[in-house]
Amino acid sequence: MELVAYLTTEKIAERVQQLAAQIRLDYRDRHPMFVAVLRGSFIFAADLFRAVAMNDAKIDFLAVRSYGAGTESTGAVQFVKDLSEPIEGQDVILVEDIVDTGLTMAYLLDTLRARKPKTMAVCSLLHKPSRTRVTVPIDYLGFTIDDEFVVGYGLDFGEKYRGLPYIATMKQSR
Repeated sequence: MELVAYLTTEKIAERVQQLAAQIRLDYRDRHPMFVAVLRGSFIFAADLFRAVAMNDAKIDFLAVRSYGAGTESTGAVQFVKDLSEPIEGQDVILVEDIVDTGLTMAYLLDTLRARKPKTMAVCSLLHKPSRTRVTVPIDYLGFTIDDEFVVGYGLDFGEKYRGLPYIATMKQSR
């Protein structure tokens, strides 16, 4: 497999700053709780959380699985790790690496809304609208991308390539 740069480190950093500025503005009188969806969003969530720079913001993590070892979502979502604290009455910002089919995000939104947060927003680094099977709201979006399998900046292929500082597509080597 050959990796081809798709979104540069600089372009990602610039967009993270823009998203953070909008979130700071929208939540200026509130105390949001960021909920990062592990493992793919951990780098994005950390960069975003630091850029938002709200001293009273909180962060928690949950982990789900829907891909297994392949490049296609199985459609079946499994909780691997739940939140550490309740979200009832909180202003929640769900942070995801990519909204692809929408199935995982729809499941997460339904599950978390049942826990009665005050508000719920979605922040996703990437969105792949050509693969949408369930439309979900994305309140803060980094980039809309083509139907490419991407890795890097937290996104993986079989647990590889998460540490790349940029986002790349995977192409068959010749």
